[in-house]
Amino acid sequence: MEQDAREREIQALISMIDDPDPEVFREIFLKIIQMGYDALPFIEEAEVNMPDKKPDKDLRKRITSIKNGIHYEQLSADLFAWAASPEKDLLSAWLSVSRYNYPDICDSEIRREIGNIRQDVWLEINENLTALEQIKVFNHVFYGIHRFQGNLEDYHDPDNSLINRVLKTKKGSPLSMGLLYMLVARSLDLPVKGINLPEHFVLAYMGETLDSSRMKVKEDVPLFYINAFSGGDLFSAREINKFLKKLDFEPLPEFFRPCTDLEILMRMLNSLAASYDTTGDSGKKSDLENLRNRLEESFA
Repeated sequence: MEQDAREREIQALISMIDDPDPEVFREIFLKIIQMGYDALPFIEEAEVNMPDKKPDKDLRKRITSIKNGIHYEQLSADLFAWAASPEKDLLSAWLSVSRYNYPDICDSEIRREIGNIRQDVWLEINENLTALEQIKVFNHVFYGIHRFQGNLEDYHDPDNSLINRVLKTKKGSPLSMGLLYMLVARSLDLPVKGINLPEHFVLAYMGETLDSSRMKVKEDVPLFYINAFSGGDLFSAREINKFLKKLDFEPLPEFFRPCTDLEILMRMLNSLAASYDTTGDSGKKSDLENLRNRLEESFA
């Protein structure tokens, strides 16, 4: 009975979304948004059944704004819950961000596909290999067998940032390539972490090294860096210095050490907002920037 009453309320609100008064529509909009995903099937049904006539253009815009609002509120709830959690599954955050554009993403299917990549690497790698040998094997499977690559042709396409499209097209941005590489490496207990460079995202293989000046072993430091966007090319801190110099950036310590998962999420939102800006989707750009700012205020 309670469910029937809720559905009747949703249908009654949807029947009024063509009200000419903007203030009335705003109240209806907010009430439907509060209904969350329960309202989506009814909104989509109204959209399908609406006659394709020019006078309905404004109504279509209203329906689209309601659908986007529902997805945005769900994304906000998901990411705030994720950021507040002591144990963060970075893939869950990536799935939530991707679902903002592709709400029908199947989590289990995405995890299965990533699991298949992991299995293929696991069959080739073993713990007796050196760090460099492990990454050489990893790169062979990730780039040679699974054919992942950076998308240079459509660099600003929002799909480059979304996990379902990255797995489908085998192409992505520096962040998405690095993130997928890192998630697979993590699942194999390889000490690969993200490095937040200006205008680029790379990875670091962490380990122990000898500080010859003090004759002490330093733990959990970058042994070398990995450019996941460029086929897993390896490089050193010296190359990072050169890169920063070209961009006129001071070589701050945070450009050489791993970033947090929350920082990766913030970069993900920044990157996707920039992509939507390039493609002219100002609404989604504004939504993601607003969400990023709210998360920064709450958790930074």
